[in-house]
Amino acid sequence: MIDLRSDTVTKPTAGMLAAMMAAAVGDDVYGEDPTVNALEAKVAAYLGTEAALFVPSGTMSNQIAIRVLCQPGDEILLEANSHIVLWECGAPAALSGVTTQTVEGQWGRFDLAHIRHRIRPDDGYSPRTRVISIENTHNRGGGTITPLATIAEISIWARKQGLAMHLDGARIWNAIVATGVSARDWCQHFDTISVCFSKGLGTPVGSALAGSRDAIQKARRVRKQLGGGMRQAGFLAAACIYAMDHHIERLAEDHANAKMLAEAIASVPGFELAPPKVETNLVWFDVDTTQHRPHDLVAKWKAEGVLVSALGEKTIRACTHYGVTQSECEQAASVIRNTR
Repeated sequence: MIDLRSDTVTKPTAGMLAAMMAAAVGDDVYGEDPTVNALEAKVAAYLGTEAALFVPSGTMSNQIAIRVLCQPGDEILLEANSHIVLWECGAPAALSGVTTQTVEGQWGRFDLAHIRHRIRPDDGYSPRTRVISIENTHNRGGGTITPLATIAEISIWARKQGLAMHLDGARIWNAIVATGVSARDWCQHFDTISVCFSKGLGTPVGSALAGSRDAIQKARRVRKQLGGGMRQAGFLAAACIYAMDHHIERLAEDHANAKMLAEAIASVPGFELAPPKVETNLVWFDVDTTQHRPHDLVAKWKAEGVLVSALGEKTIRACTHYGVTQSECEQAASVIRNTR
């Protein structure tokens, strides 16, 4: 079965498993797991921050950042289809008493013109706008990349307004490889940065939150409050170290495979890429429902050995990753192209 449902379906490689089994471990809540400590130092150095914190998931990483940067009654400003809005179960409100003000971007991207007049007045009635969050790459936007120049412009303006900046960089690795812009250049514009190891990099578990020493010290306490304190977590951290050493540059293969799938999709009458240009490893497309129903197509392609996800009344997503080879993507493209 060629599984294109998500880049979270990958299994550890033999090399990753060997690294996990060889890991030195200790109690991370006590700060005594040497492999977790090594991963946190590695992430901070790679992203150019003072510190980092290993956490179980990207959702937890985002929510810890919100708790660290905000007070109850504050709000964060973010794109309407961002992961924090769509897929984190209302956690800003439920966990931190923080509201969200959403901005309608284009394929997940917004620029300064979208938000310049969206800051709430300090009038004793309104929630306090505190954080601007940017998702890069943007999942629901189709794996799109917000350009560095746009981020820099927003960041400079945000500082002048006294706002903090958060990066939901679950797939920032893909943006790094696709653009050639370094992690440090991306991350210098943010107070907190969330990254995931369990998506394109293929680990079984794990994300990290990076930022200043003070922010990460606060984050460590919030992680414990949210139930994210782990004990001998070095086995998981070893997978993340291995992934950073071996799986970042190879993301270019996923991007090439995604573009190949996109060409097949674009060739089928009634299918429309959304967005029309595939930039990384995510391929979203809309289906003319007078000709096809997404769930029927998912079932049909499954019977032909290809798994994709129906994510809406007319929308399908395919996602490339190291668990599918170029030849398997060619086979999937053939199945899609021959859809009638």
